[in-house]
Amino acid sequence: MTAATHSTLFPQVPGSSQFTAPPRDADAVLDGLDPEQREVATTLHGPVCVLAGAGTGKTRAITHRIAYGVRAGILQPSSVLAVTFTNRAAGEMRGRLRQLGAGGVQARTFHSAALRQLQYFWPKAVGGELPRLLERKVQLVAEAGARCRVRLDRNELRDVTGEIEWAKVTQTVPADYPAAVAKAQRDAPRDPAEIGQIYAMYEQLKRDRSSIDFEDVLLLTVGILQDRHDIAERIRGQYQHFVVDEYQDVSPLQQRLLDLWLGDRDNLCVVGDASQTIYSFTGATPDHLLNFRTRHPGATVVKLVRDYRSTPQVVHLANGLLAQARGRAAEHRLELVSQRDPGPDPVYAEYADEPAEAEGTARRIRDLIAAGVPAGEIAVLYRINAQSEVYEQALADAGVPYQLRGAERFFERAEVREAGVALRGAARAGGNDSLLDDAEDLPSQVRAVLSTKGWTTEPPTGSGAVRDRWESLAALVRLAEDFARARPGATLGDLVAELDERAAAQHAPTVQGVTLASLHSAKGLEWDAVFLVGLTEGMMPITYAKTDEQVEEERRLLYVGVTRARLHLSLSWALARSPGGRASRRPTRFLTGLRPGSAAPGARTRGGGAGIERGGAGAPAAARRGRRGPVRCRVCGATLTDAGEMKLMRCEDCPSDMDEALYERLREWRSEQARQLGQPPYCVFTDKTLMAIAETVPATDGELARISGVGVRKLGRFGADVLAICAGQEPGDGAAED
Repeated sequence: MTAATHSTLFPQVPGSSQFTAPPRDADAVLDGLDPEQREVATTLHGPVCVLAGAGTGKTRAITHRIAYGVRAGILQPSSVLAVTFTNRAAGEMRGRLRQLGAGGVQARTFHSAALRQLQYFWPKAVGGELPRLLERKVQLVAEAGARCRVRLDRNELRDVTGEIEWAKVTQTVPADYPAAVAKAQRDAPRDPAEIGQIYAMYEQLKRDRSSIDFEDVLLLTVGILQDRHDIAERIRGQYQHFVVDEYQDVSPLQQRLLDLWLGDRDNLCVVGDASQTIYSFTGATPDHLLNFRTRHPGATVVKLVRDYRSTPQVVHLANGLLAQARGRAAEHRLELVSQRDPGPDPVYAEYADEPAEAEGTARRIRDLIAAGVPAGEIAVLYRINAQSEVYEQALADAGVPYQLRGAERFFERAEVREAGVALRGAARAGGNDSLLDDAEDLPSQVRAVLSTKGWTTEPPTGSGAVRDRWESLAALVRLAEDFARARPGATLGDLVAELDERAAAQHAPTVQGVTLASLHSAKGLEWDAVFLVGLTEGMMPITYAKTDEQVEEERRLLYVGVTRARLHLSLSWALARSPGGRASRRPTRFLTGLRPGSAAPGARTRGGGAGIERGGAGAPAAARRGRRGPVRCRVCGATLTDAGEMKLMRCEDCPSDMDEALYERLREWRSEQARQLGQPPYCVFTDKTLMAIAETVPATDGELARISGVGVRKLGRFGADVLAICAGQEPGDGAAED
């Protein structure tokens, strides 16, 4: 679009005498806001910094702020520019503003706002047509690599492209890239000098072909505003009031553009939470948020800490995580205060191996769905996309519909399809394939074949596409090892058939189901029930998080995961990778002092998590006992891995000595307690906990406390009633009012 065809892109701003709004209904916009949100909404002049914790209604606060200003006649809709980071967030903001009667306000991403200005002013500032915008830069990066005589495969291309994007948003020129990488302690996917050469050639090719990329949109807009004061003043005349959401994710380049938009004015409202900074690898930094009061000494700072999303139990764990954090962002952490009624305690589940963890998770999800929780309100979140395969399989086996977010299904990934072709070819060739000459068993055959596709015994350093590819291939190697253990004597052809069956079972049409997603892609979303899985050292924090800053970002990533849950939260880990493997894994250090059976890390816990240390409803006995060995059935002695079986301390199929009459009395009592509390019955005790009580018939507080699901809090609240029922007496009154 050019100025000639769209002259209304920057219409004349009407004077105050031309602008009218109905002040009489402005106060109605403030109805329903809490005191802090109301302060945000009514502070319309000067710099404002809103520190907003997860679930505290920040979007509500800033949209009502804009709407209040518009309806009170203080702000003109066309003079307000609200910027955020995703098209989804910008669209949501526009929709809310329309509903609030402020439909003329511009709500855009940084790139969208800059592109609009660049398209409009390019003919005047530079002349001619705006260069063609590259939709995807990978092909040009590939050509740049070829011209530098550096061969890049598909995954390396993605990683090098990401490095170029990082360099540009941090305003690093090609010659300075190697030094910048060293200073930032980044794990470059290739030699930094090579990437610097490719970066320089890429920029040259763009110039030769009159093309620009999305980072150039910001850079060129910055350049025009710096060089052409008349254009800068025109934009400043148009936009006089700025709102920036997710300010902790602003890059140096975006901050430079924001400064130029503002000029010497200070009508700026920023909203962010340093504890949710999880994209530093893209150039995002919380420094601008943390330094806001230094740059704007007279700024009004408002903290939003009332959490309307999560229950007190979930918020308690989230606060406990941040209480152990270190570094500058941790110094500005917000302690959330839940505004919801109490719910079930977080469940900590320890499993013998990864398949058992996935199967146990799938069973618990199936139980939640049976209890009335919609499948679309349940999520399984993991650290890397390669972890999805075992959960895809477990949910498919359990008949639970699911959908992947931000990633292809495991068997649809390019590297997995390529590996399948290679394995199929090797299976056909059989003994005629020299690649398999030294392979003595099925796993070694698979490792030999996949080594030609990029699998190595040691993972590549750093993150990115190369690491993602390796993780996918490593998942296939693990699958082969598990398959060979389950079916001794299985051939490569048998494994290929198994892979085909799994792929076919997961090619069903996309349906409304349980969300499978990485922690990064879950940012900004929420569900009734969240399962955080694979929480072991090496995965959380990830192995390539080496520096203190990188480890702290991993902690913040787990915090983001915890705060996605409204009501139900489960945290699980597996002691071994595969069945029968050595139980050498340890739960993530981030849960030390918070999960049952773990020692507090010191005074920094500030008491957060003491309630959680007592265990949550449904927490398996293995988690409660820490690492003291497997849980065994008290009837047959078999090792138990299912959370429900561990609660009962016996296999589901083993004979039960439960007192049926006692169980029914407990169920009737639970129903009455739940009615008085206004909560579902399982929030008092789950069925499995009642069964365990009816089987053991405890006579003392100590005996009752040893039953999984009866923590100290519930013991104090319901213990007297339960023991009375077990003794054949009538329960006392008032337990629900405790």
